[in-house]
Amino acid sequence: MPSCLAGAIDCDIHPAVPGIAALLPYLEEHWREQVVTRGVDDLASISYPANAPLTCRPDWRPERGKPGSDLDRVRREALDGFGSSLAIANCLYGVQLLFSEDLAAAFARAVNDWMAREWLDREPRLRASIVVPIQNTEMAVEEIERCAPDRRFVQVLLLVMGDRPLGKRQYWPIYAAAERHGLPIGIHAGSAYHNPPTPVGWPSYYTEDYVAQAQAFQTQLTSLVCEGVFTRFPALKVVLLESGFTWLPAHLWRLTKFWRGLRIEVPWVDRAPSDIVRENVRLTLQPVDAPPDRDTLLRILDHMQSDELLLFSTDYPHWQFDGDAALPEGLPESLVRRILIDNPRATYARLTEDAA
Repeated sequence: MPSCLAGAIDCDIHPAVPGIAALLPYLEEHWREQVVTRGVDDLASISYPANAPLTCRPDWRPERGKPGSDLDRVRREALDGFGSSLAIANCLYGVQLLFSEDLAAAFARAVNDWMAREWLDREPRLRASIVVPIQNTEMAVEEIERCAPDRRFVQVLLLVMGDRPLGKRQYWPIYAAAERHGLPIGIHAGSAYHNPPTPVGWPSYYTEDYVAQAQAFQTQLTSLVCEGVFTRFPALKVVLLESGFTWLPAHLWRLTKFWRGLRIEVPWVDRAPSDIVRENVRLTLQPVDAPPDRDTLLRILDHMQSDELLLFSTDYPHWQFDGDAALPEGLPESLVRRILIDNPRATYARLTEDAA
């Protein structure tokens, strides 16, 4: 464990549901019967194909079972391995893939209850995000209200690619509930795959899908700003999870430039988009999508014009770096402290309660 990481708050790790059988005890009887009768197979997210190299680092890949499904290995490799004082578990189960709103709500409840009982109860360093059935806003709000009293849930989890831009007003009740409970909205790389992952149709290769995630984050960020989400919910924090961050300075420059010329169209956006994003939006560190040389990375960080934007993450068990190199080399010591501890505490109010 590198000494510089001791006490870090890891804002993105991925415990995995080992299989559909693990969720059966947490499904209501009706849905348990439906799953068995229909022969419903595993709903694992297809955003990370099981055998793709990025899905799991070689030294973290188990001989059997899914990467991230064994709590003891997560303790050893993700928590002890990096000296993390806390880690936020973002379970990428395929709830968002379902077309049935009722079945999606049932699986969201099961995943959250499974997470609480099988992981949070057994490991005090873990916190979790609330998985919601985004297919139905009312049901999503109900799940937030159900889970929010458990203070170990610190965030509401959405995927970056869904059916509609996330700034649309139909989703605002979700943001209202999150703001009311002091829960950031975490938008993670991934898709419901109800629409193509590119704006011009379906690609042929996983590489195209993976690269297209950055453009999806840009689109959703623009939607949240232009639709007025942060004007309506000024205390809301949005965390872009596994989004990369080197695209942000150029995107904010372009968005702010055109807002100045077109602001008559969106009069509720009463501040420069760059200012809104720097106040309300945060991004996890991994994957670090920057060139390996220190000078280029520092130049990009300088263009971000804030040392409050980045949150430490390992993205365990995905393969974003080798060995202990969770932090890029050459970061200023003052920025390292912010990324590892200060920024996560400032973003997640419930972590501050724990620290206190």
